[in-house]
Amino acid sequence: MDRNEKEKIVTGLKERLGKACGTFLVDYHGLNVGALTKLRRELTETNIEFRVVKNRLLSIACQDTETAVLKDYIGGPCALAITYDDVVMPAKVLTKFDREYEALEIKIGQINGKIIDLPAIRRLAQLPSREILLSQLLFSLSGVPTSFVRILSEMLKRLVTVLEAIKGQKA
Repeated sequence: MDRNEKEKIVTGLKERLGKACGTFLVDYHGLNVGALTKLRRELTETNIEFRVVKNRLLSIACQDTETAVLKDYIGGPCALAITYDDVVMPAKVLTKFDREYEALEIKIGQINGKIIDLPAIRRLAQLPSREILLSQLLFSLSGVPTSFVRILSEMLKRLVTVLEAIKGQKA
């Protein structure tokens, strides 16, 4: 690979890392081609980019991006899972593969410039997807006005009952 190709790779990778909201560093050493292809396919289906890049090029590309916090962890056979919107899905897919294939090792991750270690990635993987969390939030928020209306109507019913009782006593 000549210098121009390396510069193109670094420029493209730097652009992707600049847009990313989360990246996960994975050691894929020992995975066979079939397992690696299966991992790529599942990540691609969930809009996560999976790249195997030379460590030196990755170190250069991550400078001046939020992924720069991972620079100390780049070493050995590394692959990078890049997500642009949902940080839960790559954690789910990677931890699932980590359980299935002992050869895959999740090294570290970063979300918005903050390092997350393996236990945090595993906890993140246990969260529901973004859509489910949003629907739960919407359900919670819609419950508040409903309860408020119910309380107000109950108070009005009690007022009417009291007024009818007073009317009955006076009649």
